[in-house]
Amino acid sequence: MNGTRRWLITALLAAASWFVGCGPADQPTTQATAPATEAVARTAAVAIPDKYGAQVAEDVLRAGGNAVDAAVAVGFSMAVTFIDAGNIGGGGFMMIYMDGAPAFLDYRETAALAAHRDMYLDEHGEVIENASLIGAQAAGVPGTVAGLWEAHQRYGKLRWKDLVMPAVKLAEEGFLPAKALVDDIHSMRDWFGDASDFYDHFGRISTERPFRQPELGRTLRRIAELGPEDFYRGETARLIVAEMERSDGLITAEDLDRYRAVWREPLRTRWRDFEILAAPPPSSGGFALVQLLKMKDYLADYFDGVPQNSPQYIHLVAEMEKRVFADRAEYLGDPDYIDNPIDQLIADDYIAQRAREVNPDEISQLDAVQPGLESPDTTHYSIIDQWGNAVSNTYTLNWEYGCGVVVGGAGFLLNNEMDDFSVKPGVPNIFGVVGSTANEIQPGKRMLSSMSPTILLQDREVAMVVGTPGGSTIFTSVFQTIINVLDHGMTPYEAVASTRFHHQLLPPDLITYSVTRPLPESTISLLGEFGYRAEPHPFEFGDVQIIWRKEDEWVPASDPRDRGDSRVISLDE
Repeated sequence: MNGTRRWLITALLAAASWFVGCGPADQPTTQATAPATEAVARTAAVAIPDKYGAQVAEDVLRAGGNAVDAAVAVGFSMAVTFIDAGNIGGGGFMMIYMDGAPAFLDYRETAALAAHRDMYLDEHGEVIENASLIGAQAAGVPGTVAGLWEAHQRYGKLRWKDLVMPAVKLAEEGFLPAKALVDDIHSMRDWFGDASDFYDHFGRISTERPFRQPELGRTLRRIAELGPEDFYRGETARLIVAEMERSDGLITAEDLDRYRAVWREPLRTRWRDFEILAAPPPSSGGFALVQLLKMKDYLADYFDGVPQNSPQYIHLVAEMEKRVFADRAEYLGDPDYIDNPIDQLIADDYIAQRAREVNPDEISQLDAVQPGLESPDTTHYSIIDQWGNAVSNTYTLNWEYGCGVVVGGAGFLLNNEMDDFSVKPGVPNIFGVVGSTANEIQPGKRMLSSMSPTILLQDREVAMVVGTPGGSTIFTSVFQTIINVLDHGMTPYEAVASTRFHHQLLPPDLITYSVTRPLPESTISLLGEFGYRAEPHPFEFGDVQIIWRKEDEWVPASDPRDRGDSRVISLDE
């Protein structure tokens, strides 16, 4: 079964089990009615991709933990229950707003020291199919354990061990998997085939009995006792290196010992009455989100009176997105290896110039969309604690279930983040995104990402916490969600449930849209008159988790496309 067909089938199966009484066939609208579970929080709120993580977050907050404590505990619990993307074998970004000050933690994976620019090319210089996606050589050095530890060391209130032990319990005692997860895992058999031990490890999963992971439980117990020392220099490190030797991978004991999570300055910029806290490189998501939000305001006259998700609206946003992706491909990479011209890319004058290039009437051709200066499976969660502190965290294995390699004796999947490098300039990765030499493979380098954990402040207080998975669709989905709330007056649930669309420069005439919440046929037909091909996206993109402050109350919402759980927590109960 090819990848596109598998994703489509998976999305449709997921839709059948996740939606209640409003499937896409009988409700192909751009908005939805909020379910009874959407509520308003007065003290704390969480929006988490699964119910187990949501319960862990609530327990930590009730025990007196803050938003970072809850984020650490959720990160480990989802490594057990959210097998498709939750991880200790991947990496991510965490945006934090604590005691009135922002911080950004980069725990993105790095290329092994043995990695090199042409490692996925054959003798003719052509890309070897799936070499950067399946098998141990597709894995970068994991950063999650180091990242969660760093966040806890700087901001945590509760004991580290107490935050990891809920995940240990879930691994050892088991959890009852959702049908969507079970169906998805079984659909991966053809994808990985004999190239990894994925199905040997997860093939027994079923909705009828708790799924126990004793090897993972032992790994998490070591991490609970020893922290990152075990993962990067202890028994777990030894098991990772042994797996690399067995599976022809590149990660060595030296790679693990050298890994560090990095604190970086978040992108901070004014937009309307808000201050945006957005992800800096090696994320491309922050600059892209800022460009899209500000470009839309510069094009306000074109958007005036244009309904959300109408053909003209979609065309205008696609024209904006073209220019964002052109800049992304040309300029961005690991800031420890290249100079990213971020200040220029988010300068008001530059964004205004890009807005003036938008053609309101027809598709801009590629030769008119040049850079303007001289990575699907990820997961996200949003947390606000009882003191008003916030965490927006996105972490990932990259494509679904990473490279498919389970570390023998340790029980966790490794990522396939190496595909997020520009394997060959101008050749698209699994998400169809092209890159240049700025994002080429180099030893120890962090690969470019689209992850966009975002916080909006208003009068120095948190107004919104938002993020999503979805590879190259991440920042376009976050942008549409923010605009749905602020410009179209939607509730958070309506904003995340709405039909989303995406355009990313190549192909120049392709608009993709939500598989389970498609655009109306009339809109698709009118887009055709512009010259667009409007098609379902190859996979159901986005699983937005949002918390919005409405007056003095929190309103959280989880995307109905997946199995998320948003809840309010009254700590005086």
